[in-house]
Amino acid sequence: MAPAGSDDDTDAPGPSGSTRQGIQSVEIAMTVLDALERGGGPMSLTQIANASGMGASKAHRYLVSLGRAGMVAQSPSSGLYDMGPALRRLGAESLRRMDEVGLVSEYIPGLRDRTGHAVNLAVWGDHGPVIVRWDYGAYALPITVRVGATMPLLTSSVGRVYLAHLPRALTEPVLRAQGADPPLAEIDRITDEVRREGCALTSGGVIPGIASVAAPVFTTGDSLPLVVALALPERTADDEVLRAVTADLLATTAAMSAELGVA
Repeated sequence: MAPAGSDDDTDAPGPSGSTRQGIQSVEIAMTVLDALERGGGPMSLTQIANASGMGASKAHRYLVSLGRAGMVAQSPSSGLYDMGPALRRLGAESLRRMDEVGLVSEYIPGLRDRTGHAVNLAVWGDHGPVIVRWDYGAYALPITVRVGATMPLLTSSVGRVYLAHLPRALTEPVLRAQGADPPLAEIDRITDEVRREGCALTSGGVIPGIASVAAPVFTTGDSLPLVVALALPERTADDEVLRAVTADLLATTAAMSAELGVA
């Protein structure tokens, strides 16, 4: 077995408790690519070495090999390194293949089971937020939500998340079509609150007796965010319960965003 930090292409142990084996040099090379990704632009050898936690000579050897594979490119004029053409092609193909709703949906049963409450997933449609998945929880709700239903922007937690994170060129026509004409100060208040808290909370806004908390799932490129919401009986939504379910929701939507490639 190669010692930690060596360059040998020998099997390296996986995570603690795992019997799966891997190629250690591949994992080390990934730290170089991760450093480039976190750097946000072209980087010097010294910057990459520091960010990947290795010496400059070792980082240089990995950069040479990654360059030969097209994963990294070095500017002839500045000498700085950046992502190469092969890595850009992989990224573009990954985005083309990505089923955002499908990937995010994998997390919904766990969120439902941990909280015990209904979970819904929404995407942005032509006329506002559209529910594309609804998983009922352990608590009975006085509603049957139809997949494909459009949610109001102003009074639903899902709608308020979109109101806070989409440009007004998209949301203003929907507000008018839904018969809502709130003062600009009210929209600014909602937007500031949702962005500050990371989520939107409504109680009885759409259906009496139902409280809902929603949070965004951010996507890469030009895709609009998704929104995940928990719906719970208003009678159970005391401060302690809301704190607990909101924390779980925010942790889950952060994991969903990471799954879609957003750190």
